[in-house]
Amino acid sequence: MAGAELYDDIGAGYSLGRRTDPRWEAAVLTALGDARTVVDVGAGTGSYEPAARTVLALEPSLEMIRQRPHGAAPAVRAVAESLPLRDNAADAALAVLTVHHWTDWRAGLAELRRVAPRQVVLAYEPRRHVEFWFVREYVPEIAALELTRPSAADVAEELGADSVTPLPVPWDFTDGVFPAHWRRPAAYLDPRVRRACSALAQTDPAAVDRGVGRLREDLASGRWQEDHRDLLALDEWDAGFRLVVAHD
Repeated sequence: MAGAELYDDIGAGYSLGRRTDPRWEAAVLTALGDARTVVDVGAGTGSYEPAARTVLALEPSLEMIRQRPHGAAPAVRAVAESLPLRDNAADAALAVLTVHHWTDWRAGLAELRRVAPRQVVLAYEPRRHVEFWFVREYVPEIAALELTRPSAADVAEELGADSVTPLPVPWDFTDGVFPAHWRRPAAYLDPRVRRACSALAQTDPAAVDRGVGRLREDLASGRWQEDHRDLLALDEWDAGFRLVVAHD
């Protein structure tokens, strides 16, 4: 099934590193408004699925479906570009950090609009990730991948969004998205952390190992801390994540 191969390969242990952060969860719940039925497209392990609503999860990867917790919403294997649902099947369609993995993201967004009158999409600005110190200073090879991905602005334009809300990343963020550890650089030395980040998992392993080795040396010498004193003074950082909300 198209779109499943990536997370069938790298998804083992994904749920250990990608835990729901309550601050982002609150933003997602607010964006869903009064929707009682929700279709979660590219649902993964269901990190931001609302507990008190009727949810159907659609996810192409069996590895991800296997890691959904006990009591999670039912999950069906499906790709975003061809959802096995009738028109207006739910009040809202939710897509959290998944659009950049879709084979045809415009077709997938059209499907979100078809199956629900409200669309809530958490996306990001790839150029902000390219500017991230880990990419800029240690693994610049990640930039080539990031710059092929649709931006949050692209998603908003395609959906005719009503609102686009920045979601900064707190320094103690619990969801292990790629830039989550912007103020905790030692985390990237842990291979379990790196496995939970698709940007790292899809980059040449030799380049990642080389960059991580340099980071380890810079942390030991104190160079990283000296070069990034400005970050150490921040409680949150804008890594480019945006919550896009549209109504048809």
